[in-house]
Amino acid sequence: QLQLVESGGGLVQPGGSLRLSCRASGFNLNLRPIGWFRRAPGKEREGVSCISSGSRTTTNYADSVKGRFTISRDNAQSTVTLQMNSLKAEDTAVYYCAATEKLFGQCVLSPNYYYWGQGTQVTVSS
Repeated sequence: QLQLVESGGGLVQPGGSLRLSCRASGFNLNLRPIGWFRRAPGKEREGVSCISSGSRTTTNYADSVKGRFTISRDNAQSTVTLQMNSLKAEDTAVYYCAATEKLFGQCVLSPNYYYWGQGTQVTVSS
């Protein structure tokens, strides 16, 4: 069965940090562009960050998280992580990772991805 699994969510105070991880089962995460998305209550899904695949990876970030979030790959562990620092209340959402069906290529922050995880809750509150 092909699936993505997110982990690392939780409750954190404003200004704190969390590290989200995305792992795949049934397919190779290393070969596909990966995106992180989030959906806050009452809001539409938003692209947060993405990372391309291939010999030279590139990354993209939403303006709302630039300078605070960092996406990276660990090909040895076949994971993609989203390091989130200086968290704000408005970062509260369910966070999802997604992978393309096509191998290699650039990534986009629009939800044109084929595989999706179930999501992990991030709550930023004092």
